[in-house]
Amino acid sequence: MATPSDRAPLAEQVEQLLAIEGPLAIVAAGEPVLRRSTERFDGQLDPALLARFVEALRITMHAAPGVGLAAPQVGVPLRIAVIEDPAPVPEEVRLARGRVPQPFRVLVNPSYEPVGSARAAFFEGCLSVPGYQAVVARPAEVRLTCEDEQGRAVDEVFTGWPARIVQHETDHLDGMLYLDRAELRSLSSNQAVAEYWAQPAPGEAAKALGFRLPD
Repeated sequence: MATPSDRAPLAEQVEQLLAIEGPLAIVAAGEPVLRRSTERFDGQLDPALLARFVEALRITMHAAPGVGLAAPQVGVPLRIAVIEDPAPVPEEVRLARGRVPQPFRVLVNPSYEPVGSARAAFFEGCLSVPGYQAVVARPAEVRLTCEDEQGRAVDEVFTGWPARIVQHETDHLDGMLYLDRAELRSLSSNQAVAEYWAQPAPGEAAKALGFRLPD
């Protein structure tokens, strides 16, 4: 259990962040906070401050816009992330990527493990690495364990694009960026992705750019 002295610095940091109205600033790759493991949430923020912080993460994620945001991305080294995906995509993209709507959710102290051996590879981006995307092969199905913002236990299996979001945001809490798992030959600007690689799956990109996709 964290002591009051342990809690104070993080609580003060969050209070300072929330003193400014509107979306929080998202830190970019190169900031040390993105490369450090986070501190497990253990009451460092009281319930009212936690609720305010979660709401600020939600507002920031929507404004970016993105489908997930982890606390380190706003400079706070706590093991908390939020996800939400309205999935406004064409049917062919939905089918290829398994992208289905996800309601707003808060992940507290999350961890995941693969379910089965199937892997899926798609272009992926990150709010902390603006302007670029790269293909990342990830487990197609994962089991997530965490708590929600009320402290209730969560034990759930995610597949398709929701599984990718869960993995991406949880990786942030372990000091990892998606580029650590990416096929670096696939690294493309957002403009290049829109111009050349807008297909639902990255098969054409793999052939043209010279990288392998999982079997």
